[in-house]
Amino acid sequence: MPRPAVAIALPSSDFVGVHDDLAAAGCEAIGTPTTDELERLLRSRDDVRVAILDCESDLDRTLDMYELLHDGDRNIPALILVPPITLGRMSLGGRRDLTDEYFARPFSAESLRWRIEAMLIRIGNAPALETPVAGPVLSVQASGSAGVDVQASDEPQRGRLIIVFNPKGGVGKTTVSINVGSALQIRKNKRVLLVDCDTVTGHIASSLGLAQLRTLSDAWLEDGQRGANESIEQIAAAHPSGVHVLVMSTTPLHTEVLEPTRVAEAVAAARTSYDFVILDLHPDFGPLNLALFALADKILVPVTPDVPCILAAVQFREVATALQMRDRLLMVINRANSGVAPSRVERTVRIPTLGRIRSAGMLFIHASEDGKSAVEKFPSAKAVGDIGRLADRLLTAVGPGEHDKLWAPPRGGIAGMVRALLDRLTARR
Repeated sequence: MPRPAVAIALPSSDFVGVHDDLAAAGCEAIGTPTTDELERLLRSRDDVRVAILDCESDLDRTLDMYELLHDGDRNIPALILVPPITLGRMSLGGRRDLTDEYFARPFSAESLRWRIEAMLIRIGNAPALETPVAGPVLSVQASGSAGVDVQASDEPQRGRLIIVFNPKGGVGKTTVSINVGSALQIRKNKRVLLVDCDTVTGHIASSLGLAQLRTLSDAWLEDGQRGANESIEQIAAAHPSGVHVLVMSTTPLHTEVLEPTRVAEAVAAARTSYDFVILDLHPDFGPLNLALFALADKILVPVTPDVPCILAAVQFREVATALQMRDRLLMVINRANSGVAPSRVERTVRIPTLGRIRSAGMLFIHASEDGKSAVEKFPSAKAVGDIGRLADRLLTAVGPGEHDKLWAPPRGGIAGMVRALLDRLTARR
């Protein structure tokens, strides 16, 4: 698959780190420190998808470069370095559905990588001008690859589809998925399907003591041989708690049968059989996850109160904005009574908080040893009470109006405090 090209017009002191991080992300990072070099690049190649420009040191040169990016039929968005005092006030705009973004010092190469990845995803999702879009569609098209298109159905759907995701591992995604699902099933009498979509590090089945499950990839390979077509409800296994469990695959090898469009269609069909379908995703932005994101009613983002996880959550918020799904994010602060104060996490991450779960690591481990959720094993534990309250709120999850209030940018002294914290977190990277 050809790599997307990114033109970089940053000072040499910044170029190396940004180049290396983008290369690690699979992009071809090309230095274009002058207008002439950018012009030569754009004339010789048509695969430049994004440009990083430096408006901080030379405004006139940046404007000339920006004009080149939108000359004739070109419509290449830019990520633009600006002085902090002007951040939020510039608006070059671009054309069509592709908009520019801005950043200020201090910044990290990793943070720029996340911004570029989000912009590349958005470019893949931008509909052509002459093609009207009927209803919410996710279309991801990389150069030379087949696209993934998931069209939302107009048919009534019974179950709510909840995704549990954070691009950083080790934050408690599986713990949240299992125990929220168990609370909804056991305490709220809801019919729950729990899906382990992580073919690399997933361990929902082992945590619930379900050995040698027939996975979705197993079933589809068998179906292909005998011409059958089983539903997810037929394939899923029942846990003693009543929760149904589906594992996509127990190995990252030979998962080509898990074609994203087919998986998304099967998951969407399963919603007619369950009140809640909860998906535990691998921490990546691959085609399968993008197809599933398009179906989600809510995306729970577990965040532990530590600097790396806070940064990852902020970066995911930016990706979610590019994918136009920011209003579906709900944060769950896990291990909330350790590390950075929860109130500071909330002000920094700026994702609406569904609930907080206090630290209780051994409790979850002991429950897993018995093949149970903590909700079953320790029903009176304080952390389980936190999970119960979280399940209560999920039944009537934050509506659009509440999201709008929580997305409103902080004002006055709070804005300064949040900006200072973000700057400190970035500087520590």
